[in-house]
Amino acid sequence: MSPGARAQQAFRSEPRNVTVRMGATAVLRCEVLRASGTVQWAKDGLLLGPERSLPGFPRYSMIGNPQRGQYHLQIENAQLEDDTLYECQAGPSESSAAIVSNAAWVTMLIPPSKPYFETDLATPWVAGKKYSVMCVAPDAKPVAEITLYKDGVELTGAESFTMSGSKDKLLNTHAEVTVVALSSDNGRQLACRAKNPALYQPVETRVTMSVYFPPLPPVIVGLEREEVKAGRMLVLQCVSHSGNPLATLHWTKNGDVLSTTWEEDDAAQKSSSILKLKITPADNQAELCCESINLVSLSPLSVSRKITVLFEPEELTLSGSLAAIEGQELSVSCYASSSNPPVDIRWWLGYKELNGTVVAMEEGANGGMTTMSNMTHRVSREEDGLKLTCEAFNKGTHFSKTQISQLSVYYPPQKVWLDAPPQDVPLRSGTTVRLVCFSTGGNPTGTLTWFKNGRAVPDASKQTSFDMGVARELVLVLTASDNVATYRCDSTNKAKKTISAHTKLMVHFTAVSMKITAKQEVLRRGEVLTLDCLSGSSNPKASISWSMGPLRFQGVEQAPRRAQFGGVSVISSLSLNLSSQHHNQKVICQAYSPVLAEGANTFFQLNVLYPPEFSPDQPAEVQVVEDDMATIPLLVSANPEEVSCIWLHRREKLVKEGDLRYHWSDDYSLEIKNVTRKDAGVYTVECANEEGVKQTSIKLDVQYAPSVKAEKDPVLVNLGETADLICVADANPILFGMFSWKWLGEGEVELEEETQEDESGLLTIRDVTRAHAGLYRCTANNGIALPASVDVRLVVQFKPQLQKGPQWRKVGSRGDGTATAEVVCQAEGIPRVDFSWEKNGVRLDFASPRYEERTVREGSFHTSTVRVVNVSAALDYAVFSCTARNSLGEDKLDIQLVSTNHPDPPSSFRQVGVTHDSVTLEWIPGFDGGLRQRFRMRYRWAQSISSLYMDVFPPSATSFTVTGLQPVTTYNFSVNALNAIGESGYADNNAVLTITTKERPEPEEVPSDEDSVSQSASGLPAYLAAVLTAVLGVLLVSNSLGCYFGLRWKKRRGLTAGGREGSVLDGKKNEEEGSSQSTVRNSNKYESREKINTAAQRTLLIDSGSETDSNAYESYAAERSHYYYPTGEYMPPLSPHREETRGLDVTRLPVDSQSHVYEDVRDVGLYRDIPAFLPQQRNDWPTSPQGTERLKHFMDVQQLQRDSDLPFELRGELV
Repeated sequence: MSPGARAQQAFRSEPRNVTVRMGATAVLRCEVLRASGTVQWAKDGLLLGPERSLPGFPRYSMIGNPQRGQYHLQIENAQLEDDTLYECQAGPSESSAAIVSNAAWVTMLIPPSKPYFETDLATPWVAGKKYSVMCVAPDAKPVAEITLYKDGVELTGAESFTMSGSKDKLLNTHAEVTVVALSSDNGRQLACRAKNPALYQPVETRVTMSVYFPPLPPVIVGLEREEVKAGRMLVLQCVSHSGNPLATLHWTKNGDVLSTTWEEDDAAQKSSSILKLKITPADNQAELCCESINLVSLSPLSVSRKITVLFEPEELTLSGSLAAIEGQELSVSCYASSSNPPVDIRWWLGYKELNGTVVAMEEGANGGMTTMSNMTHRVSREEDGLKLTCEAFNKGTHFSKTQISQLSVYYPPQKVWLDAPPQDVPLRSGTTVRLVCFSTGGNPTGTLTWFKNGRAVPDASKQTSFDMGVARELVLVLTASDNVATYRCDSTNKAKKTISAHTKLMVHFTAVSMKITAKQEVLRRGEVLTLDCLSGSSNPKASISWSMGPLRFQGVEQAPRRAQFGGVSVISSLSLNLSSQHHNQKVICQAYSPVLAEGANTFFQLNVLYPPEFSPDQPAEVQVVEDDMATIPLLVSANPEEVSCIWLHRREKLVKEGDLRYHWSDDYSLEIKNVTRKDAGVYTVECANEEGVKQTSIKLDVQYAPSVKAEKDPVLVNLGETADLICVADANPILFGMFSWKWLGEGEVELEEETQEDESGLLTIRDVTRAHAGLYRCTANNGIALPASVDVRLVVQFKPQLQKGPQWRKVGSRGDGTATAEVVCQAEGIPRVDFSWEKNGVRLDFASPRYEERTVREGSFHTSTVRVVNVSAALDYAVFSCTARNSLGEDKLDIQLVSTNHPDPPSSFRQVGVTHDSVTLEWIPGFDGGLRQRFRMRYRWAQSISSLYMDVFPPSATSFTVTGLQPVTTYNFSVNALNAIGESGYADNNAVLTITTKERPEPEEVPSDEDSVSQSASGLPAYLAAVLTAVLGVLLVSNSLGCYFGLRWKKRRGLTAGGREGSVLDGKKNEEEGSSQSTVRNSNKYESREKINTAAQRTLLIDSGSETDSNAYESYAAERSHYYYPTGEYMPPLSPHREETRGLDVTRLPVDSQSHVYEDVRDVGLYRDIPAFLPQQRNDWPTSPQGTERLKHFMDVQQLQRDSDLPFELRGELV
């Protein structure tokens, strides 16, 4: 090695302190002479590494020419963390010791963040107050300097201090200054500027100041003069300038607020309020005031104006009489109500001004003056009708008001005369006579008044006028009082002078009065009555006659006498022998005038006293319906009419207090409310008054609706015997044929023989069957109110009959000691059925805690349930015998408790309905193998390549509609059952149901071209062609996996065939879920649409031996299956699945009635877990090795365990 190579390494240049702004690039120089050791940089004692790129420090690198020993440290995008001490070091080498440079500082310049105010500037200031303003410039290095400005003018006297920033080495600068708020500051800018060496330009924050200050005093605009006329609409504006906020304004009048609305004009900095005031007299001398105020006003500012209102008098009244008799003085007054200024009053009569007036003024309302003017004037006849005018003039408003009335001057009438019949001509009473009075002259015209014998006649007609005067007519219908009467007509007016004219009349009239008097006061039957008739005044004399009803009598007359109205009167007498028929009869007396050919009459009503008498029309019998009101009329007459009647029923006296239902009307009839059948019978009535006593009898017949009761209920009869059902009616009347019988059960039952014996209805049923059992209704109807009914139950007694369908003969359950099974036996029988149980011929001991028996009875059905706890294959897989017995016999059923297995085939598979494109089928489910079973439909037609399959939905349904069929096509249908273990054979020993669909109904419209091509070239439906295409695609893509699936399938089939020697258990799941298996319950009651054994999640593989070739194996598919039951009649679209066949290049799967390819796939969850295998997703088959492994994972079948690996009781051996 040369001496030069061994020389000591040294620094040619060493790093120096550097100051850099944040984000800039800093370079620390380091140049080493004869560098032989490793050169690297140390940051604050931490070595950064020898590589020039400095890994781990993306912003750091060593730059320069390494051949010249340049190892300059470059720091890009400098940050605060780079502010520290740096050293350049050259490590030792064989030829040189290590060297370390001088330490150099990198000093970072960090600009401050945007400054901000800590003072609350959102709340407005108040002018005149002092406020402390603080601004903060955060996170600066070195410390930032803060300057505060107001509207561009620097604020002096600010004090600053620093505090730690958000990071180490960063500082916050706080600057505080005291500001006195001025009104001129409102809206000005307050700025905070911060700067330090890291900034080229200061950073600034601005806020707008908001300062509250009071407004200027308001002014009123629009009131040029203080005098305002009433009625004017005065519009005033109050304006208040300046102020922040702008002033609120309100108007007052005499201290009362008029308006509190105002408008603000921010641009003009003013508030204004418009006052619209309709001036009235009441506003005279009113003071209007406008006040302004804002939030900072010490007190409201106001301006006031007083107004003087000029107004006219509201009223001008003319008082005093405006009528006078000629030559008299007229005195009237004119009054003007309050006005401002007071009015001047002038008088006018026609066109002539009157000066004789006296005026007086007084203070009036609203600060005005009232004026009163009194005027006197002597009137003459020529001034009649002239207008008298009072005029009031207001000098302030230049307005005048007048009041005008007409003057009347009175003077008396001049002449009066009459138009009347001659005084010596007789007039007939009742004749209409017209008397007319005429008057001329006078002012006003005369008022005419008629008088009769000096008394005013009130009913004279209305006075009428004519050219020269007035007339008034008196229309008289002549009466006796008009004979020789004097009629006078007076004419007068307001001149208080009267003139008259008069006349007399002669009148013929009939008797003015008639009166009959009796000589005895009390009249009794059998006595003689004498009556006197007095005829009043008549002109000329009248003739007297008597009558009573159709009878006429001649009385005895006395000599006539002079009477009133210038006429004469006459008296006549009559005698009568009295009887009860005379009571209330009228005896008439008539006075007849031959001259007038008319007369007058009066009557005397006879009041003849006699004892009670019953009318010949009195009814002997009264009928009434029960609950109605019964009225028993009593047609009795008597005088006096105060008759007391006593009613007797069944020799007992009826009184109202004894029964509130009794009521006696005013005519003594008896009313019985809510009459009952007990009220029927004969009623005796005894009536009496002061004159005597009499009695009679009346029968009351109460009719009522039937009430029915059964003579015997229920009616018990043995099967095959005769049943007699009897109902008895209580009714009135009892009618023939009033009974009818009705069967109330379902279906129709012939009612053989219906008879009636008086009040009893009889229904006879011979050779009774069980179909006759049930309710029968007996109805009775006699036409009164509603029919009555009673229900009679016929109970047909028969020996027990057990339910013995296939679903009743087996019960499936695991035998591992964790499950619970229920063996159900149901019998129908009457009377009560009792049950007894045997197991393998030995009576079952229910004292054992493993066996419980419970019996439920509902009507004729009796159900006995034996609950087997902790089912053991060794102990409980047996035949349980149920015996049901009653007094008529017994029945027996053997029920086999077996291992869970695949279901038995359904039975009674039949057609329910058929249309052109659908078929509805139903069946009876078989034994479900102890697990939840579902059903699958298989069908095909002559042209189909293979059968189609469709799962029944809901799974538990026992009827199903296959849709999408072709019209007029023959189909073969089959159905089988499936559960988690396997599937059954097809119903009815693999029977096929052949059904032909109907013709398609006439189409409503022509199908489109697109519909016409929906069929494939082979004639198959479009959806079948699509399915075939999808299946072929799947088969082609899965060719590489065919062998694998075939081998696995064969292996599984082989294990299944050896099911008698082995079983499958998933040990892990058995351990995890074993604790919950004891809650599983199984029952042999499998009725249609009933969810069976819902708690069962797993089943044990056991060859029960209950069926030939039945292999059961445990499956966990049931745990992962979910059924969604729709609400209502929802039927989801179910796509049929073709029966699978594989091509020649894949494994062939044998197809038989017990096994199909999709079953194996389903059991391992292929349909659920691998959606890529669905035909419509055939292009998504996995092609990569990972995809193949995933497919194997999903298709893998659990390996069967050896039978010997299971406990003995779980090996599936039937004991």
